[in-house]
Amino acid sequence: MAKVIIDEHDIEIGQYILTILKTSLDIVTSWGLDPETLRPIKYGIQFHVQGFKHNGLVRVTLNEGADLFEVCLISDNGEMTDSRESIFLEDLISTIDELVEKTEDYEKRISEEYPFLTEPDNPEKVRPIEIIIL
Repeated sequence: MAKVIIDEHDIEIGQYILTILKTSLDIVTSWGLDPETLRPIKYGIQFHVQGFKHNGLVRVTLNEGADLFEVCLISDNGEMTDSRESIFLEDLISTIDELVEKTEDYEKRISEEYPFLTEPDNPEKVRPIEIIIL
């Protein structure tokens, strides 16, 4: 198998993708992203997550010719479990969120997993993170 060489341009693309992800840190951190696993890959970046729907690697690449992104999910045993192509910039985070974290009963799962995040009078409703920080 030929070794893939990551060049400076690949690192720049990875940094660009990371900049996009940083615009919604509240969502990205909900994926259980392990910052120590962030790695540049050919035309993008990969990282490990522990979401409600996916535990494993997420690979995000940029198709520069089309100016669109591709997302690929790789399980912890190395199998590709899902992928999406032709993702617009404004849809990148929500697409990853739908693949990794969002479930139909997301609010309920959050309240069960993290009871301190729920409103005392309505345990099904998750409190905004700003209230908890204050």
